[in-house]
Amino acid sequence: MVTVCPREPGIAVLPVERGGRATRLDATAVLESLQALVETRRLEDCVRLREGCAGGCTQDGPNVSVEIFPPLRAGERPDHVAIGWKTYVYSLPTLGCLATILEENLGPAGRRTRLHR
Repeated sequence: MVTVCPREPGIAVLPVERGGRATRLDATAVLESLQALVETRRLEDCVRLREGCAGGCTQDGPNVSVEIFPPLRAGERPDHVAIGWKTYVYSLPTLGCLATILEENLGPAGRRTRLHR
């Protein structure tokens, strides 16, 4: 589950994809860009995005947090206990690109763990 806080007024300037042109991204643009990346990379089955508190409410964002859940086995009900968590509070501008959020948390195979439910 990738959470982006829509209430933080800050701007991060970074490329959406590696090698791309740096873009000014507010919280809405971060969420929309991540959604486009999920769709382009066909990660809808393992990545969910939502608006909500991502932490860091005392300064400008945009801020993002990630919860990682174990993969589901066939017929198994989703577990709501995360096995990992990462925050991008105040750190988006330090990333090489916005796609780093997905890449760091999905691993090299792109589907190692689920980021949803």
